[in-house]
Amino acid sequence: MTRGFCLTKEANHMSSVDEQVRSLLQEMTLEEKIGQMSQVNGGGPDLHQAIRDGQIGSVLNEVNVDEVNELQRLAVQESRLGIPLLIGRDVIHGFKTIFPIPLGQAASWDPQVIERGAAIAAAEAASTGVNWTFAPMIDITRDPRWGRIAESLGEDPYLCGILGAAMVRGFQGAKLSDKYSIAACAKHFVGYGAVESGLDYNNANIPENELRNVYLPPFKQALDAGVATVMSSFSDLNGVPAAGNEFLMRQILRDEWGFKGFVVSDWDAIRELTIHGFSATDREAVLEATNAGINMEMASSLYREHIPALVAEGKIDVAELDALVYNILALKFELGLFANPYTNPKDFPDLVNDIFRQAAKEAAERSCVLLKNDQGILPLSADRLATVAVIGPLADDGYEQLGTWVFDGEAHLSHTCLQALHDLVGDRVDIRWARGMQSSRCRENDGHQEAIQAARESDVALMFMGEESILSGEAHCRADINLPGSQEALIEQVAATGTPVVLVVMAGRPLTIGSVLDKVSAVLYAWHPGTMGGPAIADLLFGRATPSGKLPVSFPRMVGQVPIYYARKNTGRPPSPDNITHIDAIDGRAEQTSLGMSAFHLDAGFTPLFPFGFGLTYTRFEYRDIERSHAAIGLGDTITLAATVHNTGDRRGEEIVQLYIRDLAGNVTRPVRELKGFKRVTLGPGESERVSFDIHTDELAFHNRKMELVTEPGGFHAWIGGDSTAQLWTEFEILD
Repeated sequence: MTRGFCLTKEANHMSSVDEQVRSLLQEMTLEEKIGQMSQVNGGGPDLHQAIRDGQIGSVLNEVNVDEVNELQRLAVQESRLGIPLLIGRDVIHGFKTIFPIPLGQAASWDPQVIERGAAIAAAEAASTGVNWTFAPMIDITRDPRWGRIAESLGEDPYLCGILGAAMVRGFQGAKLSDKYSIAACAKHFVGYGAVESGLDYNNANIPENELRNVYLPPFKQALDAGVATVMSSFSDLNGVPAAGNEFLMRQILRDEWGFKGFVVSDWDAIRELTIHGFSATDREAVLEATNAGINMEMASSLYREHIPALVAEGKIDVAELDALVYNILALKFELGLFANPYTNPKDFPDLVNDIFRQAAKEAAERSCVLLKNDQGILPLSADRLATVAVIGPLADDGYEQLGTWVFDGEAHLSHTCLQALHDLVGDRVDIRWARGMQSSRCRENDGHQEAIQAARESDVALMFMGEESILSGEAHCRADINLPGSQEALIEQVAATGTPVVLVVMAGRPLTIGSVLDKVSAVLYAWHPGTMGGPAIADLLFGRATPSGKLPVSFPRMVGQVPIYYARKNTGRPPSPDNITHIDAIDGRAEQTSLGMSAFHLDAGFTPLFPFGFGLTYTRFEYRDIERSHAAIGLGDTITLAATVHNTGDRRGEEIVQLYIRDLAGNVTRPVRELKGFKRVTLGPGESERVSFDIHTDELAFHNRKMELVTEPGGFHAWIGGDSTAQLWTEFEILD
């Protein structure tokens, strides 16, 4: 019987996790403490012996439940102290049942959808022995060139914070020790989404004021939701890489916010401190990382190699080391791993069961955003169609619809759009599929003619275009974010037949689709929709479900507008329709006359192709009669802002009502608008609903020049509407 087994039995007699951890720390050697700080990739030849020797605290990427149980047995029964393992896996948007990519889920604007998806992913992952995931990714990003925008929740701190907290709750459940719960990890702390040029692993330069007002708030909400762990970013932030950044990890995360969980580095990021040029040697890198408070090293062995000598030299204090190990051990107790380190798959629901599939389908339905619908071409009616052309390589590709960051999803479990369309219309409609292109990246036009002919002989052409999954995600950044390959040419050729075109876009980012927008009658932006994307999209196209998604990120007209986002600063010369002249092309002979002296691009204007918060449905909503409860309130008070939403169309529909506020003057300049609330309403034809928002003055606080979080007296504007360009507005004042 091992010491660890005795500790497990005695745990019930201890009064708290704190006492259990401190008791265990007193038993540990220096090498065993360092072992808890070491995470390794699974499958290595010496892994089993290293676990026996107490040199490993966490294992990555092992999802065979029998092997996981064997690793836990080695840790619990054959190591000296019997400390169980954390088993980590990137469970980003599903495990076996794949949900839409996180950016797609963010388009639902629905915390319940996100929480449910994370809970299902946690249950499936936990059935294999995984007890820790590296999600949610709550980096604010305003650059669609960045491959990891697919993994983000968009450009807005308020929306990202609410949805990120929902994902934490989904993964972690009511308590971490529940068998269906796994530990979440908020990443990447912090500023990774602002890397220069939208280029992965690049540097980010973010003034502290902007850092505190834009990039940090979602992480604070994740902490308030109880997130167990945090991952440091790869990136260099203002000259100090995050894995060695004491300001971030000590001052903000620990001292200011009181975070009690632990911080893990990103993959090999501590070794990369030397590559950055931040440390001269690996040994110095370890000292920087431990000084910063990085509890666990992912995938490299520098802690094991260098901490003993640094302790012997007095450069790392044993008490500080114990504090780092403490957090790791505390999580293992909170997960219940000491009491039950093993996994019995029979205790869990079947993977990809009917309930999970239905949840994934509903998430995909809510994630799709209707961007265009000329003359109400959608929804389609099977009773009014004889022949439908289905065109594009993404129409019947179960793998590509899953998206990036899918380690455990399987293509054969996907229901594709082509399959779903056949299932939906049966024999009533003749569906003619033409691949058109070998892949979304293909530049040849060998298959174009078949697609053109199919469109010519059909009542409507459904074109499934976009990006393959490999074109987004980590290390998959793009400088050109147009539709890749010969897709634009194919769309133009199909449109030239005169057959109405409905464009369904599957992609991991906003694409610049302005050049084809006038060629198509409708656009449904489906992101990468996951396992059940096909049935969800088919139901939306034929009106069995109604689009309700809203954009979580602005869509640029062209890549030269990037970064473009709604919460911009006004500048001293703000653009408006009255003070700019749009020019399609400029050459040396063109006379530049009547050009407004304001902040805009001559060849793109100042507005996005589609604004943040935008999304159509199959009915129309009007906003009327905005009111405020008070013309002025004092600090510490609450104001109610309300408007009437009216369904003026002939179909039932859902609308996401959005509240935006502007602080007109501040100690530091404030954005022209900030999202401060949203609510979902469902209205039948002709129905109205009064929608109100209660805003406390604390919700209007920002960090000033002294980095103090304050709400300042002064004037405010407020808008209520269906996107970030809402025109219905009122004003109020906060009095000192």
